[in-house]
Amino acid sequence: MTDGRLIFSNRDDAGRRLAAELVKRSFNAPVVFALPRGGVPVAAEVAEALGAPLDLILVRKIGAPRNPEVALAAIVEGDPPERVINEEVMRRSGADQAYLERATEQQAAEMQRRRERYLGERGRSDVEGKTAIVVDDGLATGATMKAALIALKRWGAEKVVVAIPVAPASEIPRLQEIADEVICLVPDPQFRGVGGAYADFHQLSDEETVGYLRRAWTVQQASVDGPVLSRTVEISPLRLLGDLVVPPDPRGVILFAHGSGSSRLSPRNREVAERLNELGFATLLMDLLTAQEAEDRRNVFDIPLLAGRLLDADLWIASEPELGDLPLGLFGASTGAGAALLAAAELSGRISAVVSRGGRPDLAGERLSEVMAPTLLIVGGKDFQVLELNRRSLAELRCEKQLRIVPGAGHLFEGPGELEKVTDIAGAWFQHYLVKSEAPLVPPPTEERVPATPNEVVRAAGEALPALDNPNFGTAFDRYGAARVVLLGESSHGTSEFYRARAAITRRLIEEHGFNIVAVEADWPDAAVLDRRVRGLPERSRNVSAFSRFPVWMWRNRDVDDFISWLCAYNTKLPDAKRVRFQGLDIYSMFNSIAEVLSYLDTHDPAAAALARRRYECLAPWSNEPAAYGREALSRGHALCEEPVTRVLVDLLTRELSQARRNGDNLFNAVQNARVVAGAEQYYRMMYYGSAESWNLRDMHMFQTLKQIMDHVGPDARAVVWAHNSHIGDARVTDMGANRGEFNIGQLCREEWGEDTALIGFGTHTGTVACASDWDGPMEIKAVRPSRPDSHEGVCHSAGGERFLLDLRPGVNEALRSAMSEPRLERYIGVIYRPETERWSHYSHAILSSQYDGYVWFDRTQAVVPLPAEPVPGSKDTFPFGL
Repeated sequence: MTDGRLIFSNRDDAGRRLAAELVKRSFNAPVVFALPRGGVPVAAEVAEALGAPLDLILVRKIGAPRNPEVALAAIVEGDPPERVINEEVMRRSGADQAYLERATEQQAAEMQRRRERYLGERGRSDVEGKTAIVVDDGLATGATMKAALIALKRWGAEKVVVAIPVAPASEIPRLQEIADEVICLVPDPQFRGVGGAYADFHQLSDEETVGYLRRAWTVQQASVDGPVLSRTVEISPLRLLGDLVVPPDPRGVILFAHGSGSSRLSPRNREVAERLNELGFATLLMDLLTAQEAEDRRNVFDIPLLAGRLLDADLWIASEPELGDLPLGLFGASTGAGAALLAAAELSGRISAVVSRGGRPDLAGERLSEVMAPTLLIVGGKDFQVLELNRRSLAELRCEKQLRIVPGAGHLFEGPGELEKVTDIAGAWFQHYLVKSEAPLVPPPTEERVPATPNEVVRAAGEALPALDNPNFGTAFDRYGAARVVLLGESSHGTSEFYRARAAITRRLIEEHGFNIVAVEADWPDAAVLDRRVRGLPERSRNVSAFSRFPVWMWRNRDVDDFISWLCAYNTKLPDAKRVRFQGLDIYSMFNSIAEVLSYLDTHDPAAAALARRRYECLAPWSNEPAAYGREALSRGHALCEEPVTRVLVDLLTRELSQARRNGDNLFNAVQNARVVAGAEQYYRMMYYGSAESWNLRDMHMFQTLKQIMDHVGPDARAVVWAHNSHIGDARVTDMGANRGEFNIGQLCREEWGEDTALIGFGTHTGTVACASDWDGPMEIKAVRPSRPDSHEGVCHSAGGERFLLDLRPGVNEALRSAMSEPRLERYIGVIYRPETERWSHYSHAILSSQYDGYVWFDRTQAVVPLPAEPVPGSKDTFPFGL
């Protein structure tokens, strides 16, 4: 625009930016009106952000005779249509009344066609006494916009607002004469056309317009249990767009693979998806090709390429709080069915069911016989060629399978009731096979229960805690000082009180009880930077600063910084061998760990370093996207780099046996980094098979790392662990253990050390939290919704009290343990927080009295304050877990 740069990537981008400006204002009963077609994607984003209904206002321009680009008049839908005439243009153009009437009739007919095509039988929104917000993708002359404003005022709107991304600066004052408010992101004094502000300004088709409208209307739907939520998402690594719809408490998620010549906006697939949403399934319709790839028609038939995109989507689904633990189904149409079946073969037991609509399962080739998921093939009775291909494919499938024929239907199921028949058949198949495991949690046997209510018992048992800055805060935790390992949790990764309380408790355990290890849910090489600092060891040069990748605020915040400063000062009073360590437990940071291994070997054995480099070269192609390594290994059917990275580890372990005394901590650090590389290589292969397998591998790695640190320190080793509640509470008495087959470090520590382990959870009722809305998104400060009455947090809140400790150890207070032994919901907020889907995104059942040995309660909490840092682009090493 004014500086020659494109401002908006596309209309969706413009809509999101416009919405961000509008949400800062307060409107009385807003109704959003889009000027089709270009205004619809922009208005859809605005309506979603405001939680407002979306409608169209249809306006048609009447051009002057022999110069149709010049607006002679404009008509707005209505009965009769509203008409606004530019008298000056009419006089100069020589148009007479007959010309005006003919043109009005023609444009009114086109307007009616568009209303039927876009809106069907939906009635016009009532704006009387409300705020009408008119949205377009930009403004040139303003003729159609002015006509719309005049019409809305005549329809009784209390206030009329114009919202546009870009317009000539000279037009804004003219609009302000008609509108009550004009919001324009870029009023351009050197305006040269709306399209000049966009990288992508293609003319929308009717199909795309309808798709955007249906998506927006889905957002507005509500059920008895809560709202149906919808959003546009980006699937890494290519940022492919997808439309996600999540009903309340979803029973499963269905990923769509569209066919040749179609897109995520396909009306037929959207109709199927809407029916599946009504049945309680979340749906994800995504583009399988980039815009550039879609220009090459051959890519539509590149089944391995399309299947790979479905694998990317599977990984993204596993990272989403509301979706990751749900059973996954695939719905493929046309060539998309071949891609869905190929993906099902590669993902094995991860896929619960597959449905093909008019599909080409034969395109999956010889991999058909490897599909394990129950597969339904739906074909039209008159789609003769495809029907024969499906019959042959049915014979190749070795899984549970069925072929259903819709009599009289062709390839596209366009006849009356045919697509409805398809949706009913597909819905029944998914209902049968996509079943969440919901084994009830069984409370432990207890003595006869006391008649008091749980909140009364908690009120009596809760031990009030002093303020966090009071030196006596930590003394309440002396009772856990005899343990060998104390695990301190948190119910979010962005709450200041949890970090400060853990710091106070840890200080007490170090000063009074001899604990000498602080082990945290963080990457080994990042934590090693702080470990060297707190123990006064020489700094090492690194290519990236510690804790510079998403989520930066989790460890780079003021509360952690204060604790590290204290630990530095405390350690200066101790001899080198007695200084307290600060170590990381997590499995991520594959490539940072490779650099650490090579750095050690370069110094101590250049020949071994050269050999290790050759072995690690296997992983080099995936340095910017480690998850892509797992996908490649999955597609090839074997672990590409397992053997070479394992050889590096074995060589270092052999070296450790002979040189441990001489190189001590330096060699131990290199070995641990080699273990991270080996574990991460396996992790990135496992993550495509579902959250349980990769979760268990990660927590086993953290537990083994803790044991290895303690073995290295020696028989006097005693550790404090900082990790999320989901990691440190005993998984056996939670949904994650009972229904998802997951274990965690808390469970493993209890199994290893028994009563020498103390698990302490943390919770809150409300306040603020530092978090993100999407993976790799910017940090936000969000309000934490008040806890649910049917949750453990709800019981603690009802008991009253600003902050207190519940001692849940057996034999201490059996009335309390009995009251908290009922399976209730417990809230888990990780890196991502979605308040709008909180019930199914962040709550899970647990038996609190068996999950923890102690529970620390803060009724109101606040977000951590991050330290300044420049996030480093590149590999998302912490993906996909947000806990």
